[in-house]
Amino acid sequence: MLMVPRDRFGFGLFDDMFKDPFFKRTEAPATMKTDIKERDNDYVMDVDLPGYNKDDINLDLENGYLTVSAQKKEDKEEKDKDGKLVYQERYSGSCSRSFYVGDKVKEEDVTASYKDGILHLEFPKEAPKQVEAKKRIAIEG
Repeated sequence: MLMVPRDRFGFGLFDDMFKDPFFKRTEAPATMKTDIKERDNDYVMDVDLPGYNKDDINLDLENGYLTVSAQKKEDKEEKDKDGKLVYQERYSGSCSRSFYVGDKVKEEDVTASYKDGILHLEFPKEAPKQVEAKKRIAIEG
């Protein structure tokens, strides 16, 4: 049996076409790179969110999962002196990431700040212990 080479009769055409740099897959930049540090009583997280404003970032705590999400929408438009559109660009994007922090962590236990594109979070390893009010024990007799 004679095997037909793949290049013959144009069968290699598509292989060559997808080798073109236009079709080359590029790696998406890693978003929300996160550093987590453990201290004696708590955890510290630094989440990279460059280009976002504080108002673009949301923090949600549900069922022990802390979800950090960010959404951005930009519209740029330039017009000439006659009011004709010369340049217009739009961008819309969002990212989200969840971390398990434990069922005992409450919203008020998490502190958050945002500066220079870094979201800084701190939360306890365990929920803070609440001091019980003194209870009087009744003596029967």
